[in-house]
Amino acid sequence: MNSKVLGASTVLALLAVVGGLPAPASSEPRPRSARALPLGAGGLTETRSTRTLQPGVTLTRIVRGAEAPALAWTVELSIPGGATSPDPDAPPTALKDRASADELTSDVGGDGFDARLEEVTTPAVADYAGGSLGWRVRVGRFGAQSAATAELARLKAAGYAGSAVYTGWDGDPADRGPWRVDVLTIDPHRFRGRLEPSYGPDLENRERTSELAAAAGATAAVNAGFFVLDPKAGAPGDPAGAGVYDGRLLSEPVSGRPALVIRDSGRHTGVTRLTWQGWVAGRGASQPLDGIDRVPGLIRNCGGTADDTPTSLPLHDATCTDPDELVAFTREYGGQTPHGDGLEAVLDSHDRVVELRSPRGGALPAGGSSVQATGNRVAGLTALAQAGKPLRVEKTLRDGDGRRVPLSSTTGILNGGPELVRDGRLHVTPATDGMVQPGNASFYYGWVHKRNPRTLAGVDAAGRTVLVTADGRGTAALGLSIPESAAVARSLGLRDAVNLDGGGSTTLVVDGAVLNTPSDATGERPVGDALLILPDRS
Repeated sequence: MNSKVLGASTVLALLAVVGGLPAPASSEPRPRSARALPLGAGGLTETRSTRTLQPGVTLTRIVRGAEAPALAWTVELSIPGGATSPDPDAPPTALKDRASADELTSDVGGDGFDARLEEVTTPAVADYAGGSLGWRVRVGRFGAQSAATAELARLKAAGYAGSAVYTGWDGDPADRGPWRVDVLTIDPHRFRGRLEPSYGPDLENRERTSELAAAAGATAAVNAGFFVLDPKAGAPGDPAGAGVYDGRLLSEPVSGRPALVIRDSGRHTGVTRLTWQGWVAGRGASQPLDGIDRVPGLIRNCGGTADDTPTSLPLHDATCTDPDELVAFTREYGGQTPHGDGLEAVLDSHDRVVELRSPRGGALPAGGSSVQATGNRVAGLTALAQAGKPLRVEKTLRDGDGRRVPLSSTTGILNGGPELVRDGRLHVTPATDGMVQPGNASFYYGWVHKRNPRTLAGVDAAGRTVLVTADGRGTAALGLSIPESAAVARSLGLRDAVNLDGGGSTTLVVDGAVLNTPSDATGERPVGDALLILPDRS
């Protein structure tokens, strides 16, 4: 990532050359009387450049602060359980109890390294008291990443593990930046295009946001919901939470977690907590569904049924398991349904059973679907399904108040979490949404507390849909913590807002060009789905 900080007008002028954008709007330092981003020390320079991408759609690039004076690089060590730890056999993590961290600090110092012990405290949010997360061990302060990397190599040679990190990612409120934030605003009173999610050719595979945008001829796009990445957790690309596309529920929600609900191309946008019910009916009886369009037995981000292990509650970036499941499949899942032990009832376009196959897995007939059963759910499906007879699959979404969520062809729903803003007030919910993990403070530290690239979405008081990306994991853009993300969303006027997938997934595309700097070393990351802004083709 380029370490030189450019003014917003310079950035957009360069992007105009490579991306075919029109000439940038004027850019001036943001006066302190205006609502500057609530990031870093007071008095930082902030520039904003706004352009119209199509009627009713604007893009604002905000650059706040500067790199100079540069913050230090350091080496953050992985802390073993230690002889004095409450759990000496625990795997090494970034944070541990003080006794374990003290023990490592002493060992590393005894080997001639400049080690120090630091307590990590985190702010309170709506459903989490904050306070001390634990203790970390760091070695040295360096002016360049290369020097920190060289020290890390020496530490590894001495038997220690860790990583080189930039202290600007820690979240110190006195930091001076820089931050790079892009804001897409869709005004329903002037927008005549379409705002809709896309998962690409099928659910089970990943595509880059730029590929999804190009395929649809989108004016702009951002990455969207969480998805399966590791094949051990399911089908890579499968949404890990609610997914409604063209009004069809193709992925069940993580129970109770928030989602971005888009109706009528952004003319009615909101953030809603969702649950669902599904069942399969045939031969005068019915059986409850466990899932939709996902590998049976693997529940990414958890939040499923009571018999899931280790929990039926949301647990972010974890995969719960259940050997006994009933999962419905649509033609959108992919070329073939998942293979494995169990039973599959294959349905034609009229919902009649045309095949009962065991083991399960294979192609579906044109316009067809199926239901797969594993473990002790096989007997139930066997009792319902009969060749040549109908087998009906029903699915219902409900909001946080238990009311049915109506779906139409212009409804799109994307999973997210945690919630950030509710009714214009900060309302950050990592505990409710599975980011506070008992016995694993390091997860909260890395995912919530530290600064990362982020993608946010919501609606402001005027009913405008607002999509936000923030670069991070570099020295030219520090990124945002989750509490900072909420503060930014509120400062931009969002009445309700939710965090979408971030990190290496964060991507902004305009007119075919990727305008932000994705943080993965390999460049733009293939994702599960994206939110597209399409032109008026009437």
